[in-house]
Amino acid sequence: MGTVRDPEATRTRIFDAALAEFARHGIAGARIDRIAERAKANKQLIYAYFGNKAELFTRVLERSMLDLAVAVPVDPDDIEGWVDRVIDYHAAHPEVLRLLFWEGLEYGADTELPDENGRQEHYRQKIDALRDGQERGVITDAIPARDLLFLLIGLANWAAVVPQMRRIVVGTEDADRDRLRASVREAARRLVAG
Repeated sequence: MGTVRDPEATRTRIFDAALAEFARHGIAGARIDRIAERAKANKQLIYAYFGNKAELFTRVLERSMLDLAVAVPVDPDDIEGWVDRVIDYHAAHPEVLRLLFWEGLEYGADTELPDENGRQEHYRQKIDALRDGQERGVITDAIPARDLLFLLIGLANWAAVVPQMRRIVVGTEDADRDRLRASVREAARRLVAG
């Protein structure tokens, strides 16, 4: 009796292996051979299911961003709580920020991303949520919603992006981590209060 093939399970294993590989090595450093080995899949299946390495990276990042958007929607009525949830999400899923960092290194500021329209829509929904909060007077309109989103994301994520700087400047004790989180929440609160 032969082995039963499960294409969806294979796709999932490939996706998970690619996520780990890209987060660790970036686009240029990732190797399809390592993804195939980790996923226990044939290299040809990777190309058949996902296309080339750049397309696979795009799909992995797209899915990661969608998971983040679903798990942590922007809440203009509770910016401090949203900042907490962003920090917690990235602590539990550090690969998302790593993927974004690698994407920035690979594509830079001037090269259009493979799924840029989709990504713009992803961020447009967050911007619209902040704009709605501004129109309702819940948060300040002194800063344009798109700039406000960018600033808040930077505030919430910077410590995870540069953990070595956080260690050196802020400290490594639980009290240091808690103090920084409280400071980030306060900075976010002040930023949206105007």
